[in-house]
Amino acid sequence: MTITATMVKQLRDRTGAGMMDCKNALVEAGGDEDKAVEIIQKKGLAKAAKKAGAIATEGAIHAYIHPGSRLGVLVEVNCQTDFVARSDEFRTFVEEVALQIASMSPLFVRRDEITPAAVEKQREIFRGQLAEEEAQSGKKRPAAAVDKIIDGKLEKWMTEVCLAEQQSVRDGEKTIQQLGDELTAKIGEKIAVRRFVRFELGEGLEKKTSDLAAEVAEALKGS
Repeated sequence: MTITATMVKQLRDRTGAGMMDCKNALVEAGGDEDKAVEIIQKKGLAKAAKKAGAIATEGAIHAYIHPGSRLGVLVEVNCQTDFVARSDEFRTFVEEVALQIASMSPLFVRRDEITPAAVEKQREIFRGQLAEEEAQSGKKRPAAAVDKIIDGKLEKWMTEVCLAEQQSVRDGEKTIQQLGDELTAKIGEKIAVRRFVRFELGEGLEKKTSDLAAEVAEALKGS
């Protein structure tokens, strides 16, 4: 099948991939645009995996202050070149990450940052919760069942407290890690969230506070 310039342009508009990559994907897909998109995505994510070990020292430190100045986020997101750091796509991703942190209050960037002590502490919290449930119901679970339930709760907890594994508040179909990998595949540079801090006014003090995280999430829905 003849691959026309119009077909290549349409595919490029959909994927953002290079002209030659689009043409080659269309040839491989026999002119089927949807299949060509899948080919580009697969090859792009494969490239992203290869970039995982690359050193990314450029990027941006971005500050987000929620309206009312009661909640703030400071986040560092890295890429490999200053050129990409200035691009609209990179800046949009950085802003999205900051809003995610403000809304979902992660504790870590990635799972490998969670210390064994933190895991054990959470395990004991879940064990205490189950013990309380048993005391109220009068039904005692077998030890093996308790351990299995706790393991499941720990897995869920890790996905909730790790930024990379959280579902994006803007795109609930993808995690922050997936969005970063897709951007890496698209621009050809490693994109990685390095660190962040989240401040909430009065945090840790004995006073009545509103749910700022819920406010941010609600604001995002309307944006």
